[in-house]
Amino acid sequence: MLRAEKAISPTTGEITWLLVDEETYRPHAEAQEFALYLRGAGRSPQTQRAYVPRIGRFLNWCAERGTDWKTVGLGDMTRFKFHIERTPTRHGHPPSGKTVNAVLTAVCEFLRFCAVHGHVAHEVAARLSEPRFLTSPPVGFDPGEGGQHLMVKARALKAPEIESAPATLSPPQVTKVLDAARTARDRLLLTVLVDGGLRIGEALGLRREDMHLLPNSTHLGCQTRGAHLHVRPRQHNENGARAKAGRHRMVPLAQSAVHRYREYLAEREEVPEAAACDYVFVNLVGGWAGRPMSYSNAKQVIERIGDRCGLRARPHVMRHTAATRWIRSGIAPDVVQTLLGHASSASTAIYLHAQDEDLRSAVDGLTPETAR
Repeated sequence: MLRAEKAISPTTGEITWLLVDEETYRPHAEAQEFALYLRGAGRSPQTQRAYVPRIGRFLNWCAERGTDWKTVGLGDMTRFKFHIERTPTRHGHPPSGKTVNAVLTAVCEFLRFCAVHGHVAHEVAARLSEPRFLTSPPVGFDPGEGGQHLMVKARALKAPEIESAPATLSPPQVTKVLDAARTARDRLLLTVLVDGGLRIGEALGLRREDMHLLPNSTHLGCQTRGAHLHVRPRQHNENGARAKAGRHRMVPLAQSAVHRYREYLAEREEVPEAAACDYVFVNLVGGWAGRPMSYSNAKQVIERIGDRCGLRARPHVMRHTAATRWIRSGIAPDVVQTLLGHASSASTAIYLHAQDEDLRSAVDGLTPETAR
């Protein structure tokens, strides 16, 4: 049987997730190649950490059934899909369609990689895809003459997903969460997430040079007016933070963020270890004081603040809140897409879903005259 293990380079400190034999600890050769490919392709450590166990689940399933994973067909993958759907999660609930599709995506990408590198026959990967019409091409996509490029290869197996509006906080809840933050750093972090719509990895990767908070930043070589920050893709952040989209973008900031940044700088100056650290968000106490905040640290901070308020506060809930507020304020979807750094409008479309109160208001708002 195979299990996922974290390998840390003794020279660079880089992390690679591997599948190893439980008895011999020998790495699975093809899975190791795929993990190195993911890292070389700039995929985040979180993507590697998610993909490798899913591939291990598939390989272990094949081994238990006596199926050669290098020759699997669509029938085998269908049975594997049924296996995922019928296996309860660690909470005892059936997996969602989104969870099932996440496993299938990782496995299919692994098999396509193996086909390209000659580990499996090309027919194996080809059987897992079918032609589909691309309904939401990314920005700048060339459809070709007559739209022939809109026909793409898509995964043949896919579980149905229940689409619902993402979890968000109401304006009073946002105020409650901000007031419950016990440090200026935490208030600034929440502000950047809930007002700027940043991903947590983007916020944790910010450097002080990325914060342009004066009315005019031309002295910094930046022509953008007003307070703003720059999300820059950096591959080797000390804390492992990553900008998911891999593209630079500018995010305007409200004056409240400027005030909170000043308050945080005053607080940060009381931590001598932080003087030499260029990261914006650093640990303020303990043995790691002055070092950049990690994903797990930031997540725990936000969750604890939410617990004090009796709310389910998570980093991505803050981003969802920002996006939903922009859409409901009448901001054009393409502007919201740019602010969020989405490569495809399909990613922004989830914030266009009507919520229950919208449906009730629409019906209750009809008078007998307008209903005719």
